[in-house]
Amino acid sequence: MNDAENAQLAGASPSAETPQRSCRRIRLFVLAPLFVLGMFALAWHVLSESASVASSDQRTATLTVTTVTPHEALWPVTLTASGSIAPWQEASIGAQVGGYQLVEVRVDVGDHVRRGDVLARVDSALLRAEEAQLLANHEQAIADERRALALQREGAISDQEVLQFITAAKVSAALLESKRLQLRYTDVIAPDDGVISARSATLGAVTAIGEELFRLIRRGRLEWRGELTAAQLANVSQGQRVELELPDGSRAAAIVREIAPTLDERSRLGVVYADIETGSHARAGMYANGHVVVAKTPAMIVPAEAVVIRDGRTYVVKLTEASAMPIVTLQPVTVARRRNDAVEIVEGLSGDELLVQAGAGFLSDGDIVRLADARTSELAFTDRERRVP
Repeated sequence: MNDAENAQLAGASPSAETPQRSCRRIRLFVLAPLFVLGMFALAWHVLSESASVASSDQRTATLTVTTVTPHEALWPVTLTASGSIAPWQEASIGAQVGGYQLVEVRVDVGDHVRRGDVLARVDSALLRAEEAQLLANHEQAIADERRALALQREGAISDQEVLQFITAAKVSAALLESKRLQLRYTDVIAPDDGVISARSATLGAVTAIGEELFRLIRRGRLEWRGELTAAQLANVSQGQRVELELPDGSRAAAIVREIAPTLDERSRLGVVYADIETGSHARAGMYANGHVVVAKTPAMIVPAEAVVIRDGRTYVVKLTEASAMPIVTLQPVTVARRRNDAVEIVEGLSGDELLVQAGAGFLSDGDIVRLADARTSELAFTDRERRVP
């Protein structure tokens, strides 16, 4: 470089820039906004994810559920029929003496009595007076008979006359015994253990011979008279159990005692007689549906509250992961028998699923839930995963 060029450079202005410095300045102005935009986008993504998680946590916290797993059980196969409930046998208790007043009535409808208990009493005053008169006549007849026999030995009277005195003594004895029997019948006695089902006896009424005063359900036994078709009767046998649905919503158990040998000509139905076990709310005159248990088969069952119906289809709510707040899915299933508070699942489940029980009706597909006992649920999932090959 010569002196002239050095002098020119020395005299150049300090504000002058080279082309390279201008290019770097331009890049800085272009890239800086892009960097700021990138940082802003990253921050926005992080905030969105945080808001999403917070939103999920907030949504699941509003519903806490309990879980259940399907299990196997032996369930009965039943035939359903209807029929009336009636006494096994009903005794009619009537008056055996007539024309006398009822002076005491000891029992009422619903009372339990034992064989030999006095149910009512008839006024016996007139009968006792008649008994006393007959007793005197009988004693006179016996005395006449003895005198006649003594005279017969002396030959004072004929054998025919003696026979008349003997016959009169026997007749008086029979009349006295008949009156004493009537006196025993003034006490109306229970012929068997049972329950009074009807009472027509009224204090002060004058009875007639054969008039019904009480009706008694013998031994308190009731029976269900179910009406079944010929096809159903072919599957019924003595000793099978019957589950009765009573009108008040309660249930009763019965055992098939016998089957009618013929079918009704008009209805083409046959009657099954089943003894109802004691302790139920069954009453004579009720009409009840009965389920005759003809067999028992295995069934996969879940609680009824775990089954939901949406748009005419049946689902269970299944948990898809083992965590404190898992996601649920609606699993379509096919149900069959129902028994008390349980439902049989015949299609849609393998038996290893963990299902929502309490709260299933409020959930939709993809919801996140909070478990009432997360540790127990996670253990159940772990055990299920260990058993699945």
